[in-house]
Amino acid sequence: MPTMQFRQQVLQPLVQNFNLHPDAHAFFIKNQYYTYLQLSETIQSIRTALQSHSQSHQTKIAALLVNDDIETYASILALWFEGYAYVPLHPLQPDERNLNIIQQTQPALLLHSQTTSTLVDTIKQHTFETLCTTQLTPAGSMLLHDTPTDDRQLAYILFTSGSTGAPKGVCISRLNLASFLHSFGETGITITPTDRCLQTFDLTFDVSIQAFLIPLLKGACVYTVPYGQIKYIYAAALLMEHQLTFAPMAPSMLTYLKPYFGQIDLQSLKTTILTAEACPIDLTEDWYRCATNTDIYDFYGPTEGTIYCTYYKLHKKGQNLAPNGIVAIGKPMPGIAAAIIDENNNILPSGQKGELCIAGNQITQGYWQNAEQNRQIFISLKSQDKTTQYYRTGDLCSFTDDGNLLYYGRIDQQAKIQGYRVELGEIEYHARKYYGNDHRSIAIAYTDNANLTEIALFIEKKQSDTNELKAYLQTKLPPYMIPSTIIYLESFPLNKSEKIDRTALKKLLS
Repeated sequence: MPTMQFRQQVLQPLVQNFNLHPDAHAFFIKNQYYTYLQLSETIQSIRTALQSHSQSHQTKIAALLVNDDIETYASILALWFEGYAYVPLHPLQPDERNLNIIQQTQPALLLHSQTTSTLVDTIKQHTFETLCTTQLTPAGSMLLHDTPTDDRQLAYILFTSGSTGAPKGVCISRLNLASFLHSFGETGITITPTDRCLQTFDLTFDVSIQAFLIPLLKGACVYTVPYGQIKYIYAAALLMEHQLTFAPMAPSMLTYLKPYFGQIDLQSLKTTILTAEACPIDLTEDWYRCATNTDIYDFYGPTEGTIYCTYYKLHKKGQNLAPNGIVAIGKPMPGIAAAIIDENNNILPSGQKGELCIAGNQITQGYWQNAEQNRQIFISLKSQDKTTQYYRTGDLCSFTDDGNLLYYGRIDQQAKIQGYRVELGEIEYHARKYYGNDHRSIAIAYTDNANLTEIALFIEKKQSDTNELKAYLQTKLPPYMIPSTIIYLESFPLNKSEKIDRTALKKLLS
């Protein structure tokens, strides 16, 4: 693949849309439209500010305190035009967690659109600079060139849960992202300048990149959900009132909407992408009754594989692959190789369950400054006299005879919560730390009556104040990782191997 693929896939199409469709709507944010001209002017103001400081930047990494505003989206694009990678920080996550990410990456500067923020105030005490993107001088809209950058350089670093208590950074290069965009374009999904596209995902989650970037590359308009709103209610209103045509969503959002399906009419919706977590087949059947004209795709992919790696197009009428009631994750996208291995790293034939491994230009080169973890996630597999490096997903899958992948869940101590992959060990780590490492803790993911994934935390000690523990965890973990249930047991049940019996603990939740 050419070394300037990122320029061809991202930067050049953006410039073309800025020039050809300046008056078209690019974003709808908090009940306000923004044109491609306004977006380009905001990008250029940020670029000008970056250029005035670039000589002092020894690293091309910038932290970005994300928000639901035009300045945040423009910041991502401006950083890419100037050759930077961005590290998103969420304002609703604990400052301590965000500061840990900053300490790990040592960014050149922090971009933000908030005039008041405790995190920004804390960062100003450090040695690197901050840049408030809402207080910049207008600089015109000429976006005719970009800073030449090799595709091997990073596009972004997303931090996910880490079992040792510290988040770990997934490094995605410009080549990784360009490869994804090329592969997505081969799936048969089409977006045109007349499309109206939903963006519900936090900008610290990689599906958000697909949700806003692909519409912008096609000249379409992106409709966003503000932070602090009840997401599924706000999204439903956008879908209906603005007759949106394209919507990537997590299945859990449809689960929340299910009681209102009888009141929802979405005939305008052409394409629904369900992603970020396992999807129950009955949920898709109900969705068809609301969105009568939609095509539904189930997309799968770990952050390490750059957004999506496999996809499955459902049939409105007819048989869909759904083992145990869960929609299949389909076939690998173009450019992605997939293999199923056993515990001895042998490649398994179709029909046998094992760990899914993936390879290709979309796959990360590893975690940020984490050599030990990198050694664990990659494996060399030999097939047809060729040895290839694969990423171990930790997902239990099998191939059908026709090449579709069936998904059965996780094989490790991780879970998908609201689309985020959570290492349960990180929750356990902070719970133990709260009690001075004097008491064992076990975190378990379970499905509640509404078919949503929740976290239960078991503590091996006498009954204590759960509110105080939750308050402590809220200073260490993002909201989606806070346990919904905390149970104290004087002693944990053990299995025949004298290990903690997680199955027995899970039964206590039923």
